[in-house]
Amino acid sequence: MSRIILVAGGSSSGKTYVTSEVLSKLHSPDITRISLDDYYLDHSHLSMEERAALNYDHPKAFDWKLMRQQVRDLKNGKSIEKPIYDFVVHNRKKETEVVNPTKVIVLEGLMALVDKELRELGDIKIFIQASYERRFLRRIIRDRKERGRSFESIVEQYFSTVAPMYGEIVSPSIQYADLIVNNDGVENRAIDILTSIFRQEIECYDDPSNVYQVQQEDFTEEVLSESIKK
Repeated sequence: MSRIILVAGGSSSGKTYVTSEVLSKLHSPDITRISLDDYYLDHSHLSMEERAALNYDHPKAFDWKLMRQQVRDLKNGKSIEKPIYDFVVHNRKKETEVVNPTKVIVLEGLMALVDKELRELGDIKIFIQASYERRFLRRIIRDRKERGRSFESIVEQYFSTVAPMYGEIVSPSIQYADLIVNNDGVENRAIDILTSIFRQEIECYDDPSNVYQVQQEDFTEEVLSESIKK
């Protein structure tokens, strides 16, 4: 069975950045990353204006049934046809992406630790956090550059849905995390530590007898120092 790593955190906390940096360091064909954003519900029946007005930071915005089933399939060694979301038009694309199971599947997104059924599929649960100010600035830069949105629309969305839903839904899910990582622009060893943890998950797949040992391991300074050296 594939090992599942769940990576959660607020909007623009750096989930994608941190995960990508770790995967780049490992450069391993044994790990596949999936964005939870691709599981936003299909809204082809709505106009562009209606789609733009939806609350995409609420759990009801996601297709949980499909997401749970596809993560479960990957965990059990089955390939899936994953939806692809287009942020420019606020809707799914017509085409899908075939994803084959690998030793480790990383599921990254806002709600990665919110849903109980999804959490139960996870072997390691991580929460990426950053300050309110840092997340707000990153959101403005990202949405202007990558999604072509106006400054006014970004600010309106942030204060009407993003910030409230973070406080009500996303932030409380930090209690389920096995590891909390700070990504506030401060120099730290978070990337190195996560790289070591991801590598250990690959080793757990190859040698299931190590699963209990890794999950119960204390993240002491001595243990982490030794892991980073590997």
